[in-house]
Amino acid sequence: MLSLNLRPGLLGAALTALLLGGPAQAAPITPVAFTPEAAPAAAPVSAPAAELLQWIAHTANHQGRPYVVVDKRAARVWVFDAQHRLRASSAALLGLTAGDHEVADIRTRDVRALAKEARITPAGRFVTEPGVNLQGEDVVWLDYEAGLAMHRVRPGLAQASRLKRLAGGVASAQRVSLGCVVLPVAFYERVIQPLLGRQAGVVYVLPEHSPLAHWLARWDRAAVGAG
Repeated sequence: MLSLNLRPGLLGAALTALLLGGPAQAAPITPVAFTPEAAPAAAPVSAPAAELLQWIAHTANHQGRPYVVVDKRAARVWVFDAQHRLRASSAALLGLTAGDHEVADIRTRDVRALAKEARITPAGRFVTEPGVNLQGEDVVWLDYEAGLAMHRVRPGLAQASRLKRLAGGVASAQRVSLGCVVLPVAFYERVIQPLLGRQAGVVYVLPEHSPLAHWLARWDRAAVGAG
């Protein structure tokens, strides 16, 4: 059982059920308001994701903004509004190469021609910004200088295969992007755009190699510095 003293009404019903399950248990959550076309109606939340959600609720690290948790090991995103209410969940395409840190010179490279070892979705706490990419398509920037964004599956030769990967439910098959968090079109337009397409939000990308506690300490300092 949690040591946190959660007041009734503080969290949405779905998140409350998750938190009461404790960080060491995976809890099924049914997304509300929208069932993404590329994901089952319910999906398990990993222990690290549950721990992070507890921490956000306890510390208010999101600073009153809507937020997204990206679980790289599960290749999945969880979207919450500013009041901690679960809005939806979806499979996601993520960086081809596993890793928690961007390569040292990523900001000087052409992201369209990255070598495989540089195609990483880095762990981090990112204050997002709505914007557009080089093609004039709206995106949600996690880190503009690094070319890191959250966006819909783009039209082109790879579109069909990427949609198939999203629908397949195999996390390892969803590691194909240059590093961006790529989402089904309908999910992006119905969930992400209304929440993050017009205002700043926070995206938390869980680490896959290093301890979560290390990152929580960094993210806590980042929020204090931004406050």
